[in-house]
Amino acid sequence: MCRNIRPLFNFAPPATEEEVRAAALQYVRKVSGVQKPSQANQAEFERAVAEVAEVTRHLVERLVTNAPPRDRDEERVKAKARNIRRFGATGRG
Repeated sequence: MCRNIRPLFNFAPPATEEEVRAAALQYVRKVSGVQKPSQANQAEFERAVAEVAEVTRHLVERLVTNAPPRDRDEERVKAKARNIRRFGATGRG
């Protein structure tokens, strides 16, 4: 699950709310051990996702770097090349 969380800092354009929420959802799923919560836990699960997303957004907005922003398309190409090296041309990637 956690390997689906993508870096969000220092990209041009900056991470979207959707990307931040997706990362928060993956994190909460991982730490809770639950892919889809029961109805009894749904409200707390969603509250946790919202809180983690808020903290993540604050973190990403406040981090500083001297490095130039990374390009999302370039990073995607690099990740695909890494996956091909790791899993082969027919693997996940």
